[in-house]
Amino acid sequence: MATVLLLRHGRTTANAAGGLAGRQPVELDDTGRDQAARVGERLRKLPLAEVVTSPLIRCRQTLEIALPDLAHQPDEGLIECGYGDWEGRPLKELAKDPLWPVVQQHPSAVVFPNGEAMAEMSARAVKTIRKWDDLITKEHGPEAVWVACSHGDVIKAIVADALGLHLDQFQRIVADPASITAIRYTPTRPFVVRLNETGDLASVVPPKQADSDAAVGGGAGGGAV
Repeated sequence: MATVLLLRHGRTTANAAGGLAGRQPVELDDTGRDQAARVGERLRKLPLAEVVTSPLIRCRQTLEIALPDLAHQPDEGLIECGYGDWEGRPLKELAKDPLWPVVQQHPSAVVFPNGEAMAEMSARAVKTIRKWDDLITKEHGPEAVWVACSHGDVIKAIVADALGLHLDQFQRIVADPASITAIRYTPTRPFVVRLNETGDLASVVPPKQADSDAAVGGGAGGGAV
């Protein structure tokens, strides 16, 4: 089977401000545009068979900067989780919501008010990735490499599935802005070849006042300024 490179979009204005963008049309900030340019330098060295993306503008901007010469196929299956009433609110405010500890410890049970269930997000994202991987393998062969640009929680859910983890464990996974996570699917099991690869050691520096909670939506990344 082919190998998919899961690319998270670059840092956005909402990431920098500590907000939960959700499906709002937030755009990359200057740091995010620089991240997209740097990840593009690495991606353009590969013979990419296909590029698929969430339709949200922050993903499209990332690819327009990183891979300007390749066509990008939008797929709603890779769109951000539908956070409903949480969308657009500061993460510090959301951390006081009674739903927050459930999101952290038992995400498989979470249904966001007027939004999407995290289990539904996980199922449609995994289905989308496996669908494209099968199509690309049939068209380009098992050595093909392709890119799927999406969002932090979506990528974490796909990785959890590939690792055979229950969704309740997916908050243990990190997907920083403009990071690459590589998964190779085979007839018997997926292999996680790379995880949260940024090519920048600054991403291992924890943010100020780091705690045990995961950043819903993926956050701005470790070492972000």
